[in-house]
Amino acid sequence: MSVRIVEPGSDVEEPELPDRESWRPISRILFRFGLVYFGLFALLTQVILEFPGVATWWGPIAVRGPRPVVEWVGRTVFDAEVVYRESGSGDTAYDWVLLFCVLVTAITVTAVWSILDRAHTEYRTAAGWLLVFLRVCLAGTMLSYGFVKAFPVQMPPPSLTRLLEPFGDLTPMAVLWSQVGVSPMYERLLGIAEISCGVLLLVPRTTVAGAVSSVIGAAQVWILNLTYDVPVKILSFHVLLMALVLAAPEARRITAVLAGKAVGPSTVPQPFRNSAQRRVVAGIQVGLLLWLVVSGTVNGLVAWQQRESRSEFYGIWEVDAFTRDGQPVPALLGDGTRWRRLVFDQRGTADIQTMDDRFRPVRAEISARRLTLRWWDASDSAAPWAIFTVEHPAPDRLRLNGEADGQPVTMELSRFDADRFTLRRSGFHWINEFPNNRCSSGRPACPTPTVSSAR
Repeated sequence: MSVRIVEPGSDVEEPELPDRESWRPISRILFRFGLVYFGLFALLTQVILEFPGVATWWGPIAVRGPRPVVEWVGRTVFDAEVVYRESGSGDTAYDWVLLFCVLVTAITVTAVWSILDRAHTEYRTAAGWLLVFLRVCLAGTMLSYGFVKAFPVQMPPPSLTRLLEPFGDLTPMAVLWSQVGVSPMYERLLGIAEISCGVLLLVPRTTVAGAVSSVIGAAQVWILNLTYDVPVKILSFHVLLMALVLAAPEARRITAVLAGKAVGPSTVPQPFRNSAQRRVVAGIQVGLLLWLVVSGTVNGLVAWQQRESRSEFYGIWEVDAFTRDGQPVPALLGDGTRWRRLVFDQRGTADIQTMDDRFRPVRAEISARRLTLRWWDASDSAAPWAIFTVEHPAPDRLRLNGEADGQPVTMELSRFDADRFTLRRSGFHWINEFPNNRCSSGRPACPTPTVSSAR
């Protein structure tokens, strides 16, 4: 038997290993299933769309391609009309039926593949490429998750309207968003941690650390989505699943490190035949990383600037006097037609709170001394719901005179100082004589309540 010596780093192809071990049948089946399942899931869901620019050209294909099949399966199998909608939710009925279709397709293809390809006893090269693919997909998702938190735009500080809502009226998801948004620094640290996972995954020498870190980070996201009913359960579960698949081949070495034992060489399948190929793929990964970091930074800055665009009349405005058809309308609790507050937060939007404490979001156009209000679902060409002439006699006073819902309306409004809310002014303290999580107790450490007018 002849032996060929290959110098490290040379471009000579490594010889085929004659004693290459055969995989067990279950390993071959799992590989076939994983290749089809993760491939379809990544290409047909938002995993691939997380990459900058991809959504523009691939998004329509990923949506229109499977739609007829998904709708047919919904009607035939589940007896339900499933409709694709861009609602911001990742757990719509359409998404669940699509996932079912991906699962059934993967099982079918795996079965046929296993019957027709019984001669193959291992797929080490293909498995290596699958791991590279999963690593790139996972890194893109973790970086996307991270940048929207590093420039805290995913969970912004509680809006003025949120400050007025009773805690008991909030959904679990709203509680989570507010809890994180109250502390922008905490949100930034969460984002930096997720960005670090993506960076470690795409740097060749730190991929194992990236996989382990991603398991921890993805598990936290998935658990939060489950326990706070955040509609990203499908995606977050698959992010965790991809991280576990990447970490699984290194499980023995990871366990040995944690146990303080010696660690042998990695046995993870690799798709490369020589060091030149490894360098090329490593360079591509680093280039992809730089592209994702630059794109994420630019997009994060733009989103942050847009979110910080405040309305010209920013603030909570209490309606002190309300006149309709020339007749004063008293501020009676439960009256769903009499305005209680008008809240201006982000530019182009407003919220009307009526005396029954319901909030009605509207689009607000402010130009010179004119305020135009339209319902969110109304087109730009539709007639405005309300038009007012605005007088601003003092920084904390507004007077609106015009028409709302076809009736003449006049209002006198005064600005409520939102910084009087305890949530905004409690701040940070190194020294606390008493815990301040029960300020209604009247302890000296609790701020004096001054927001009775906000009710």
